[in-house]
Amino acid sequence: MPSSITLILASIFCYFLGNISPSIILGKLIAKKDIRTLGSGNAGTTNVLRTMGKVPAAITLIVDIAKGAVAVIVGNYFGGQDLAMLCGLAAFIGHIWPALYGFKGGKGIATAAGVIITLEPLMGLIVAVIGVGVIAVSKRVSIGAMVAAVSLPIVSYFFDPKYVIWSCIMAIIIFIRHRENIKRLIKGEEPKLNFKLK
Repeated sequence: MPSSITLILASIFCYFLGNISPSIILGKLIAKKDIRTLGSGNAGTTNVLRTMGKVPAAITLIVDIAKGAVAVIVGNYFGGQDLAMLCGLAAFIGHIWPALYGFKGGKGIATAAGVIITLEPLMGLIVAVIGVGVIAVSKRVSIGAMVAAVSLPIVSYFFDPKYVIWSCIMAIIIFIRHRENIKRLIKGEEPKLNFKLK
């Protein structure tokens, strides 16, 4: 069992690791604007794809996934599975509510994917397949993200019951961050993902 100071320091480190925002950085470098003032206003891969194109979106996706993966690796190294879960959650929260960017970040899907796949690869793969499958059918990233979030606690139970509360917290946060998408879906105004974007 890691010491209290290890828990605190690892969690703080991973929270600020989650603060690293490739979408905001690339927005300022490429568009000369804060990505949060463009498109949907979200600091995430989908908005980068719609406003800046495929290459910046791919970079954003890779970095955001990597943040979650590194957080889990750090947690595992210093304290095993329990600390890995805590560090992964810290990076996820750091991405969504980054202190370095006024607590306004992305919706956490890519970072959550990095956390889950690194913590339990098969579990992560199953949830990813569900999410990507729904996106492919609906052409809406928000629907795929929310369906994946709902499936996570269910799938996680069969791998290790201790994951359930942890995954429920992540799922609830994902739904909170998608509340505007839910409103647009109800109104029939949620845009579809255009795979032919530049």
